[in-house]
Amino acid sequence: MKQSIVHIILADDHLIVRGGIKAMLEKEKSFQVTGEAGNGAEVLDLLEQGTEADIILVDMNMPVMGGIELTERLKRDYPDIRVIILSALDTEKYVIKAFKSGAWGYLLKNISKPELIFSICYTFEYGQYVCAELSGRFLKRLMAIPETAINYDAQDMEFSDLDVEILTLLSEGFTNQEVADKLFTSKRTIENHRQQLIDRTGSRNTIALIRFAILNGVI
Repeated sequence: MKQSIVHIILADDHLIVRGGIKAMLEKEKSFQVTGEAGNGAEVLDLLEQGTEADIILVDMNMPVMGGIELTERLKRDYPDIRVIILSALDTEKYVIKAFKSGAWGYLLKNISKPELIFSICYTFEYGQYVCAELSGRFLKRLMAIPETAINYDAQDMEFSDLDVEILTLLSEGFTNQEVADKLFTSKRTIENHRQQLIDRTGSRNTIALIRFAILNGVI
């Protein structure tokens, strides 16, 4: 590990849950719980007061400031701190939302003690982590996609950074004009570029293009 002690702040508005997690973590010699908070605003107060934190274990839903808003603030103001979301929400959209906001990990609240400890160590030393239950579920979904839906010729296609930016924004529901505004170009340029991508990939329309990009790992 980078250092002997991992400093952790716990953020959960349920005292019993927070207390149980704290009791588990304090049994590990390499962990030190440096602060506790009932919402995201209290976490920011702790950091402003100088509380040390390498990892912040935070609940998704909290009053005043929830886990997503806190994660976005920390990404901007404390980029060296790694946030792990601990949540009861197990749908894919929440996991994606968490990682897009800047989270490094996503755990379900029914996670076992060994996996909780492992996930903190892994996130601290290496990078992003999704709990075993969710990653197994996502893998099953990927395996259920018919091979005929995947274009293996796409592996030989090259997509520029601009291609990926446009595809990503389109997949998030932005209109051609909104994409143009975000990329500081004209609507016509985006329309032409989108059509070129449709033609290159053999897609029928924009929806099919986005599906192609997702299935083939372009975005």
